[in-house]
Amino acid sequence: MLKRKQQIITKIHLVLSTLIVVPISIVYGFFPDVELELFPKTIDEYNFYKAVMGLYLAFTAIWVLGIFKTYYLKVALISNITFMLGLGFGRLLSVGVDGIPTSGFIFGTIGELFLGFYGVFIINSKYYKKV
Repeated sequence: MLKRKQQIITKIHLVLSTLIVVPISIVYGFFPDVELELFPKTIDEYNFYKAVMGLYLAFTAIWVLGIFKTYYLKVALISNITFMLGLGFGRLLSVGVDGIPTSGFIFGTIGELFLGFYGVFIINSKYYKKV
């Protein structure tokens, strides 16, 4: 029972990140105008959003490997920390430079920072050391 609790604590943010990032990547790649009010006009802009989708899906593949294969857990944790804190701090920079975004992006910033710092907590915790 203790081992199962440790695995949940260690990997829950990877599961949550995957469940959030996969749909967002699909929206970026195929429907940027639906939720994000992004209106690509050129093939290059469509190409850009598909590349972002591919990058997001590649990261989620690493996280899924870390969820199911202990061998990949450390790289999954580090990539998740990098991904989430990169997005979160980039959004904080945008708040300082560009102003306050809509509530959805504020919520996203908080979520990204939480998931990133949770990953930092896990990789430095007793839970990770025992997995």
